[in-house]
Amino acid sequence: MMDGISALRVLASERTDQVLITHMTANYDWSRLNPPATELDLHLGGAMGKASSLGLGIALARPDVDVWVLDGDGSLLMNLGTLVTVATSAPKNFIHFVYQNDAYDTTGGQPVPNAGHIDYPAMAKGAGYPSAFFVDNVEDFQNRIKAILAAPRPTLVALKVASLGHRPPPGTPKGLDSMQRITALLAQRPEPRL
Repeated sequence: MMDGISALRVLASERTDQVLITHMTANYDWSRLNPPATELDLHLGGAMGKASSLGLGIALARPDVDVWVLDGDGSLLMNLGTLVTVATSAPKNFIHFVYQNDAYDTTGGQPVPNAGHIDYPAMAKGAGYPSAFFVDNVEDFQNRIKAILAAPRPTLVALKVASLGHRPPPGTPKGLDSMQRITALLAQRPEPRL
């Protein structure tokens, strides 16, 4: 098991120009990691279960940019149908990272249903994702990150991270709010090919 910030450091070291959607506990850890904020950082709060749906919409609207969703297992459990929708849509620019901490950290650290017994990569593969991975330590993640990022997409990556109990959601990031960033991002989409 790894701590969330260490896992996100691995992602931050590989990030270039990807749209990054952070949600719930991953949002908290990303803000603590303090990477340079860009207009491609979309911090989603108060929409539990919807980060992957938002990410899918952006991936479909902007096939010219990669979309990374940093989701939580509790959020994914509230919207499992998104796995089938993503697989059916088959965006080649979509990677779904799932914090598997077996808890709802932002609401008090309660365990998710069936905590410790859920295989998110198997669920993603069963839904039709061509690639799905489970990573439970930082060294393994560092060694596999390039292969994970190069795998056929859509891709799901379950990151086994420690629950730290109750963590309040972070405040709103400074600068443009996420809705303004989403609007600006979608306004830049390429012309459709006929």
